[in-house]
Order: sequence, then C-alpha cells, then structure tokens
Amino acid sequence: MDVGREQVGETSAAELDVIMARAVAAARVAEGVPAVERRRWLVAAADAIDADAAELVRIAARESHLPEARLTGELARTTAQLRLFDRVLDEGSYLEATIDHPDPSATPPVPDLRRMLVPLGVVAVFSASNFPFAFSVAGGDTASALAAGNAVVVKAHPGHPELSERTARTVTAALAEAGAPDGLFALVSGFDVGPLLVEHPDTAAVGFTGSVPGGRALFDIAARRPSPIPFYGELGSLNPVVVTPDALRQRGTELARGLSESVTLGAGQFCTKPGVVFVPGGERASDAFAAAVAQSLPDTTWTLLTPSIAEGFARRTAEQLAAGAVAVGGSAGASAGSSSAKSGAAEEAIAGSDVGIPGAGADAGASADGQVAPVILSADVSTVLAHADTLLEESFGPSTLLVRYADDDELARALTALDGSLTATIHAEPSEEIGDLVALLRPRAGRILFGGWPTGVAVSWAQHHGGPYPSTTSVHTSVGATAIRRWLRPVTYQTAPEAALPPELREGNPLGIVRRVDGVLGRS
Repeated sequence: MDVGREQVGETSAAELDVIMARAVAAARVAEGVPAVERRRWLVAAADAIDADAAELVRIAARESHLPEARLTGELARTTAQLRLFDRVLDEGSYLEATIDHPDPSATPPVPDLRRMLVPLGVVAVFSASNFPFAFSVAGGDTASALAAGNAVVVKAHPGHPELSERTARTVTAALAEAGAPDGLFALVSGFDVGPLLVEHPDTAAVGFTGSVPGGRALFDIAARRPSPIPFYGELGSLNPVVVTPDALRQRGTELARGLSESVTLGAGQFCTKPGVVFVPGGERASDAFAAAVAQSLPDTTWTLLTPSIAEGFARRTAEQLAAGAVAVGGSAGASAGSSSAKSGAAEEAIAGSDVGIPGAGADAGASADGQVAPVILSADVSTVLAHADTLLEESFGPSTLLVRYADDDELARALTALDGSLTATIHAEPSEEIGDLVALLRPRAGRILFGGWPTGVAVSWAQHHGGPYPSTTSVHTSVGATAIRRWLRPVTYQTAPEAALPPELREGNPLGIVRRVDGVLGRS
C-alpha cells in the first residue's frame, strides 16, 4: 500500500510501479539537497513520532503482545536513532570526503582527485517483527537511508499492520511539512510484494531483518537480478557465551541470574539473545550451574509476537531434545517455588550441594493456547558436535543451550564449529589469560563483550551490530552511525572544474565538514 490509501492492504505490482516511480523522482531531488535540509527532515520525523507516542504504543501493544513499558522505551530509541543521524550529517565524516591535489612528482603522477560518497537511489526496507519501532517502518534502516539522501520504500511486517500504517502516516506527514520531496518515503504491504520489491529495477539496495530462510530467499533474488544489488540482511544469531573456570567459581550465582534475565528479556525474542553458553567443569559442576539458571527463571509464560513464532519455538525445542539435548528446568517442566526459595536453591547449586535437575518433559515449548515458557537445555561437546546442524541453530524464544566442556581443547573444537553471530561474550577473571579465546571468537562475531550480556544494543558512533553469515549478509552494521555507509557509494571527480564539484569537495571547505586533504584528516 501507499500511505495515501485508507487501510492496510496488498500492494499490487501496478501500484508498486507507481510508488517506485515517485521514489526515483524524489531520490533525484534528495541527492541534491544540502545536508542541513535532510537533517531537518530527520528531526521532523522524530518529533512527529514522539508527539504521537501514546497512540503508537497503544497500537503496538495490542498487535505485538509486548508490554507498554518496553514499547515506550523502544519508541524513544527509534527517535534517538533519527536524531543521531542529524548529528552524523552535521559532522560530515560519513561522506569520506577526500582530496588529493596534483602531484606530478609521484609515481605514477597524481592528478587532482576528489572523492566522496553519494546516495544509491531507492532503498527497500523490510520491517522486523520483534522490534515494531526500532527495526520497523521508521527504524534504523529507514533513518540511515534517508540520512544518506536516498528515498525509502518500506515493506510492512504482517505482525503489526495497523502500527505500520499509523507510523508511516505520521512520518509521511512530517516529511511533507518539513519540505521533503513527495515520494521520498512510502509503505507497501503483502506477502507477494516482498520479492517484487527486491526484483524491481528501480530498487538500488535492500535492508532486511528477519529469519534465515526468508532473508536468504530474498538475498538470492537480489543476487540473481540482471543487475545485482546489495542486500543488507540480518538473519540469525546464536551469540555464544563462554564462562571460564575461574569465573564460574567466583561468580557462578551472579552469572546464572544474569543469564536467566538475558535469555528471557523480551521473551527471548531479541536477535542478541545468548543462545549457547559454554560452561566448564565436570558434569556435577555444569549441572549445578544449569540448575541455578533454571531456578532463576521467572515464573511466567509469554504470548510471542506471532503464532508462527510460537510454533517455531516449540518445533525447535522438540528438535533439540530429539538431537540429544536434555531439558534441565524452567517453567516448561518444573513447578516453581517462591523467589526466595529459588534464590536459596541457586546458592546451594553453585556451592556444589546436591540439587535435583527437573526435566522439562516432552511438552516443552508452546502450549495449546499459544503460551510459551522458558526452557534451559544442556548437552556435552560431543553431542553438540555430532548434531551441530540442529543444536547450533538459533531458537527464537526464551531458551538457551548450556554446553559442558572439559578443557580448553574441547572448548576450542566446539567454538570452531560455530557459524557467525552478532555477538560473543567472555566471562573471565582478570587473572585468566584469554588471548587465545578472543582469537577464536573474533572471526565469528561482530561485537565481543568482556562481561555483561549481549541483550542491549547502544545506538552510538562506535557500535557495530553485524557479524559473519548467517548473522548478516555483509560486513556492515545496522545500528549506530556507520549504518549509513550501506546506502552510499564512492565517486571520484578527476581534474573537475570548481563549478562542477559538489560543495563537500570544493576548495576552502565551505560546509566545514571533516575531510582528508593530501592525506591529512581535519576540517581544511
């Protein structure tokens, strides 16, 4: 649908052609608009979303089953993302403006060369289900693509159609009032329009956040086009955590509680949820830690974002159990006592006393009414390596797999079997040497945490939210200031007359941006 229609509906191929034609025209205008104007567009969109926050959160809570407090915070994050790119455009280094003055003495001689990044054109953005604001219609992909000077066509997620429409109307009105060209931003919807949007000859790049199967199918379409285009997909991530022997001895109870909180945050529907945790020691020590984690779980169940996600969670849990993982506890299969009783049991578990390990049973996962409970699974390294295709795949929901390792060599074999992830976390004591561990994890993650938990992604200049496949399909980030780099390409002007140069590359730096001139970075 275009946002001018009265209600959410399927966008036809003919309607998409009209929307794309308007987007192409708008992109041509936006490319020539000074950054100061694009900054006003971003701030206007942020202000309009903030002004409509109460109604947007109300709709989001009804459609997503997420609590209003969580959604209120996520909406604030969304407008903060828009305002971050206001600052990014003001500072200017994102353009990578570079000037080499002529140097006939160089080998070979250097002519006058001036390079900067320019927008791609029309960017297609696919909304995510698990962040109905921050990774959706006006989320980070949209904010960074608009900031770069592109037009954006967003594919609404079917999990929150009314919210998508409301957000799109709010943003469209704000952009129009701020003077943005008509067609700079549009919303489309429907299952069939997704592939059409990727295939459309006017689409210059795609941003996607979703499942591995869905993302890979669209990624392949983007690569098969007569003119292939970049596909920036965030697909699936295990986010491994390694607990060292000293950390388990010194902070086992604290780590168990922290893991429980991280696994169940947002009902386990965060892309950075720790999905596999490597725990040292023999069976007794690792089982004690598993019991402590299970006994720290909240006594609750959740309705997940969509019925298909709940069904997938139940199916993945069953597959993991069939592959040899053992359910060690949680609301899925153990009766829960009071919080104080749980805390005491956890302390005893870590201390090494005998603690029974309750089994979750065959009914772990989604219940008949669609509710899901947290699930903690356990396996040894040999089992995991024998069934890596099943046990080392993301399970989207409130669960994690604890993997027992006997020594450093066994841990290294297990880590080597991991695919790419958004994050990797190390819990170690200051006295422990972890250089080899960092070297093993660095090729498999985009962000390495030393302590803490990966659920929680700051929106900042240094943030990197990406990683090796299948966590993403590129080397770029979808969060933070450098997310803008995805929607730009380099162009060099050689011996160009001053009048033909964009202001960013003219002598005297009329815009006062950060540039590199004859190898020196500054504002000259």
